[in-house]
Amino acid sequence: MSANTLGFDTQFYNYLLSASLREADVLRRLRDETTSHPRAVMQLAPEQGQFLALLVQLIGAKKTLEVGVFTGYSSLWVALALPADGKMIACDVSEEYTSVARRYWQEAGVANKIDLRIAPALETLDRLLADGQASTFDFAFIDADKGNYEGYYERSLQLVRPGGLIAVDNVLWYKQVAYPESQDNITQVIRAFNEKLHRDERVFLSLVPIGDGLTLALKR
Repeated sequence: MSANTLGFDTQFYNYLLSASLREADVLRRLRDETTSHPRAVMQLAPEQGQFLALLVQLIGAKKTLEVGVFTGYSSLWVALALPADGKMIACDVSEEYTSVARRYWQEAGVANKIDLRIAPALETLDRLLADGQASTFDFAFIDADKGNYEGYYERSLQLVRPGGLIAVDNVLWYKQVAYPESQDNITQVIRAFNEKLHRDERVFLSLVPIGDGLTLALKR
């Protein structure tokens, strides 16, 4: 949930994109449409979407999970990176927002890869666990309501296989986590979440300063 990587001035950021971004036309058009959305601030940065796609390819992912879809930009990046028989379960609560996602998934030819579940994500994740799908996912991306981050993480950690990767967005929260005087609820929640993962010996950990901060947790 950041239009570009924190701390980059416009000239430097534009250079970064010009030197590295390989964004398919369908992705660019989805990003452009989302820019005019009333909640456009929830849009993923393009360099971050490309990074997620690279991660999926690096680990050879075939079965992925997304918590928080919005208009489908991140899921489209990942779905395009999956092999032809790859599958994604995408969790969201909004039919309205994800209706945009469905249009672009269909246009890009990846709708068959994506199983969209419209329901509170904790319910969907619990159902997947109850259905015996623990340790069957290769990759999970979490970018939804921050108050439930710990719950999403704990369930995703059960659902991904050993050697599977969990990526969590917005862990820098517009830099506010670094400043003790920032004591609003969301900042405190994310700060506590970061501290929890820093101590979590179940995963190998890296916090990457891309977008609004992306934590990568590789399950041991």
